[in-house]
Amino acid sequence: MHAITVREPGSPDVLEWTEVADPSPGRGEVLIDVAASAVNRADLLQRQGLYPPPKGASDVIGLECSGTIAAVGEDVTDWHVGDEVCALLAGGGYAEKVVVPAVQVLPVPQSVDVVTAAALPEVACTVWSNVVMDGRLKLGETFLVHGGAGGIGTHAIQVAKALGATVAVTAGSDERLRKCAELGADITVNYKTQDFVEEVGKADVVLDNMGASYLPRNIDVLAPDGRLMIIGMQGGVKGELPIGKLLAKRASVMATGLRGRTVDGKGAIVAQVREHLWPLIESGAVKPIVGQVVPMSDAAQAHRLLEASDVFGKVLLRRDR
Repeated sequence: MHAITVREPGSPDVLEWTEVADPSPGRGEVLIDVAASAVNRADLLQRQGLYPPPKGASDVIGLECSGTIAAVGEDVTDWHVGDEVCALLAGGGYAEKVVVPAVQVLPVPQSVDVVTAAALPEVACTVWSNVVMDGRLKLGETFLVHGGAGGIGTHAIQVAKALGATVAVTAGSDERLRKCAELGADITVNYKTQDFVEEVGKADVVLDNMGASYLPRNIDVLAPDGRLMIIGMQGGVKGELPIGKLLAKRASVMATGLRGRTVDGKGAIVAQVREHLWPLIESGAVKPIVGQVVPMSDAAQAHRLLEASDVFGKVLLRRDR
């Protein structure tokens, strides 16, 4: 089969479409004939040599995919050859075929085509686990997501609205904020010209992709008993934590990632997503937002698009046929 490999750590130009060995499913695993994958910020770090895959995971980049089950391993009873699926991966998505534990597989939702479904697993599992399972967002609360125009942000806006929250977002242009408002955002903040603490007031749950640079202001914007969920480090890895403010607000700060979790841990999140979030997608309350689709063999161009932050929603890699 063909897959995208990294010639050496570096710019997008180090990504190459090359021949590699076919994978085969082991016990509890399925083999997916890939229709599409998607590009995530973690992929850019892995390409640069800054985010190696977990032990035992594929060296091929790619944290999610969609496609058709081509084979099943021993002890797999829930999935069958020919099923259209999408899956959360520890790696291997930028390829024609990928092996994944069966518990990390989801059916392609009704009303979503198999290519577009590649936009769902990573954002769905990230948002649901952080905002709902750990962040405990409830009806009537205020939710703030930074980077509202990206893959995570566009999904989080819709999920929070479906749960009955007031939704605030930050983004870097008025046009991107207009599109966020069309998805349901109630409060829009241009981080280049506005201060999100002044504009939002108080947020019960904050979903943050920036890390260190936003830490003090994220604490400021938290409401009493507020929850700050950190999922990225685009603004740095070390910051000062104002303990006094946390104590006064009875607030909590949690940092989480998906990729390094155990198979059972990922499976538990996938099960929650299938039970509670998939019905929202199938009803149309939450839609996958795809900004651009690029041939998988041209993954370098897809990485450039994500690095430039020019795309609203997800960038997909459609398998070359």
